[in-house]
Amino acid sequence: MSGSNAANANYPIYGALGVTFLEFPLVTDLTTSDADVIVSGVPFDMATSGRGGSRNGPQGVRAASINMAWEGERWPWDFALNDHLNVGDIGNVNFKHGEPQTLVDNLEAHILDIVKAGKNPLTIGGDHFITLPILRSVAKEHGPVALIHFDAHTDTYSGGSKYDHGTFLHHGVEEGLVDTEHSLQIGIRTNFTRKDYPFEVLDGAWVGDHGPHETLKRIKQRVGDKKVYVTFDIDCLDPAYAPGTGTPVAAGLTTDCALKIIRGLRGLNLIGMDVVEVAPAYDHAEITSLAAATLALEYLYVLAANKQL
Repeated sequence: MSGSNAANANYPIYGALGVTFLEFPLVTDLTTSDADVIVSGVPFDMATSGRGGSRNGPQGVRAASINMAWEGERWPWDFALNDHLNVGDIGNVNFKHGEPQTLVDNLEAHILDIVKAGKNPLTIGGDHFITLPILRSVAKEHGPVALIHFDAHTDTYSGGSKYDHGTFLHHGVEEGLVDTEHSLQIGIRTNFTRKDYPFEVLDGAWVGDHGPHETLKRIKQRVGDKKVYVTFDIDCLDPAYAPGTGTPVAAGLTTDCALKIIRGLRGLNLIGMDVVEVAPAYDHAEITSLAAATLALEYLYVLAANKQL
């Protein structure tokens, strides 16, 4: 792949894919691609604290996405996606197993190439640690971003190792990558201290009681016209809807609620999204992978709808 960081010995980044996301064309050169959005996979789960297996997330989500690969209008939208948005799949970010810093270096370089090319990155994990190097690159191009963070966990924990999926947001705030005054977390249902906490939190019980409409009102009030990055840990969903994840927590969002919230982000200045923590080995009938693929697809429709505003 051509790009400013192509001299890195661990880069270019991908090998052959069995299937691309939604059968979108495989991108081999960012500099010549006409894609508005670049889909990447990050098969990395060396930062997990619970059950492993999210390294197989990109493969599982891509495979499940084929259930939705058709042309023409798709409910509930009244237009065909490819009439308004070009999407390409660039494959998986490569790294040396056992050496997580190679993942950090390659992923930062890769995302920076995407955003400098004027394209919107859609990344499929992998565990939630991968969002930290993504945010570093996004912030280099856009400055601190408003973050909409869907999760059962805050991921603001300060302990743990250098590579820990529960600390990505702690480091993101410390490094000045996130505009906390315009960011919020949705679906949280694990312990944290609200006093002096920098993020607005719409916890799982609040979202369950108030629904997607009120949730979207709070999101749009908080975010305003800031540039927005969306990160969706699949364990934001209740385990009934997403059993295939490493750290499931009961009483989460329904898939329907989450999809309505994503669709409702139309009009926001969206500059990227990731969907993480899908672990297909713990899934049943691909329902977790399908949920993740659908969330990613709805994000693409939102981008397409924004181009028409």
